[in-house]
Amino acid sequence: MLQFLSISEAFSEIGKAILSFNSISDVLDVLLVAFVIYSAIKLIRETRAIQLAKGFVLLLAVYALVYLLNMQVSTYMFSIIFSNILLVLVVIFSPEIRHALESVGRSSVSNFNFFGFKNSEELRRQEVYQDMIRAVTKACTDMSDKRIGALMVFEKDTILGEIINTGTPVDAVISAEMIGNIFYPKAPLHDGAAVIRNARICAAGCILPLTKNTDVSSELGTRHRAAIGMSEQSDALIVVVSEETGAISVAYKGELNRNLSSGDLREILTESFIKPDNSDDNRFIKLLKGRHKHEKK
Repeated sequence: MLQFLSISEAFSEIGKAILSFNSISDVLDVLLVAFVIYSAIKLIRETRAIQLAKGFVLLLAVYALVYLLNMQVSTYMFSIIFSNILLVLVVIFSPEIRHALESVGRSSVSNFNFFGFKNSEELRRQEVYQDMIRAVTKACTDMSDKRIGALMVFEKDTILGEIINTGTPVDAVISAEMIGNIFYPKAPLHDGAAVIRNARICAAGCILPLTKNTDVSSELGTRHRAAIGMSEQSDALIVVVSEETGAISVAYKGELNRNLSSGDLREILTESFIKPDNSDDNRFIKLLKGRHKHEKK
């Protein structure tokens, strides 16, 4: 069974490591550990798993306190908990770990260019997302003309497993017809949100958290408030079609950009999911802000 070092032994080992710090391999060792910690924090900082991480840190602090105060019963109890903590963490953070491994696999394969040429995997990925963007744009345009309400959440880095679990699994290729069927007013799943992961409809009828921002316009209904709330709690891109006005809107990082044309929507989705090699997230945010300013004029 995996056994963990006591608090004193752990500090002793850290002290020995610091004193023996005298080679290039030690520098690389520290950089690697720092990179792993940074990547882990970046992975969970915008998910609900960050709350679990905070709870774990608090539990560790309490363990250190009871150990320093020589509280033998409490120390024994915590030692039992922490003796299997790695297994517990793997179980708790299994969705985040799986998502991280998938991201590493995709980036290592799809982002590798040889002499500036994109490989077949990257080209195939772009074709899939281009098909998705065409289907979503067409579906939103049709629903806008017919005044059919819709709410679509495009998962990015933040894992939306808990949101997906509130809906009905679909796992379907995206098409304008499929989206139209999901949000058809008499369909059983039309009131909820459709979550799109890796250019596929993962689930429909999902429940999103409503924004708690009191400055939101009173003109906005539940769909728009849910879109803003979801964008506040994740880095997802949310597309809304208003049932009352037919207006197309996009929510991202707490900002709602309303009254977008089909061309605007296509450009926003393209910038978000088919980025040029020299683009970054800041450019995408500037694009949204530009649309927002244009709307105000």
